[in-house]
Amino acid sequence: MASETSTKNIPATDQFGRRLRDLRISVTDRCNFRCPYCMPAEIYGERYEFLPRNELLTFEEIARLTRIFAGLGVTKVRLTGGEPLIRADVAQLVRMLTSIDGLADLTLTTNGYLLARFAEELKAAGLGRITVSLDSLDDEVFRSMNGRNFDTAPVLEGIAAAERAGFAPIKINAVVQRGVNDHTVVDLARRFKGTGHIVRFIEYMDVGTLNRWNMSEVVTAAEIARMIGDEMPIEPVEPNYAGEVARRWRYVDGGGEIGIIASVSEPFCGACTRARLSTDGRLVTCLFAAGGTDLRGPMRGGADDDELRDLIAGIWSERRDRYSMDRSTLGSDETTPARIEMYQLGG
Repeated sequence: MASETSTKNIPATDQFGRRLRDLRISVTDRCNFRCPYCMPAEIYGERYEFLPRNELLTFEEIARLTRIFAGLGVTKVRLTGGEPLIRADVAQLVRMLTSIDGLADLTLTTNGYLLARFAEELKAAGLGRITVSLDSLDDEVFRSMNGRNFDTAPVLEGIAAAERAGFAPIKINAVVQRGVNDHTVVDLARRFKGTGHIVRFIEYMDVGTLNRWNMSEVVTAAEIARMIGDEMPIEPVEPNYAGEVARRWRYVDGGGEIGIIASVSEPFCGACTRARLSTDGRLVTCLFAAGGTDLRGPMRGGADDDELRDLIAGIWSERRDRYSMDRSTLGSDETTPARIEMYQLGG
């Protein structure tokens, strides 16, 4: 039985006064890419054993937990992976989530390779927005970065299909890594300038422990803004809402806008309102966390909604995570404790 002090419909607040507003849900740990900064092929090869089906949260379990999170203040949900379009019938999950009261924004992040096949179905199911990961337009660079020798054509076709289906604006995420794809940043910005889509350039982050992250490979937000601005003048824009992770810039000539996510050089932990639900049902309170709290076990063990709600609210109320702000005091990556890998959380 739930406690008499149930937190039903009371917004959850952590130790720094940050409210729980955003939920990122990893619907699968599998991916058809092997990006070196996320799932390096030498580790996640053909023999790698991903989670068996019975350990994944079912759509019904995801919907139930999302409904509880909404009661605690969550208004934005993002479906991620791995690659979420690999999960069979993911549009059915979208339909289930759109019926939840209080959710104002339902979006999905994909590498775009399968998007042309599913864009219309996802739109019809009620998905609000699409974000596509595309690190470079240069096929040679892109093949190296996706680890599967895939060209950019299927991803560009997916973006076009999403646009035809009515998704607008489409956000396009690019992780920028020095010496790998930084020389293609301006071309990517130029390609989508004037299209209405928003390219968001992301500083290379030390998510997980397998990508051999080094600060020397980080191209800072200031550098990215300068590279683009030297070719196509830009100016800063006020955020759309408090806690927006991307710093907004617009083209001076009216050609649209870009975003730059500066989690390394300009940490934004102080405004972080994001919780993450891992593929196997763990509540994770930080992208750089070493672990999470099992929700699947209690749920499958018979816990009612009030009990789950109190468990989630209790975890969030004790939250003190601010890894990006503390990074500089933590020493080298050799001394940093193991962390959950990106493919289990979806970034």
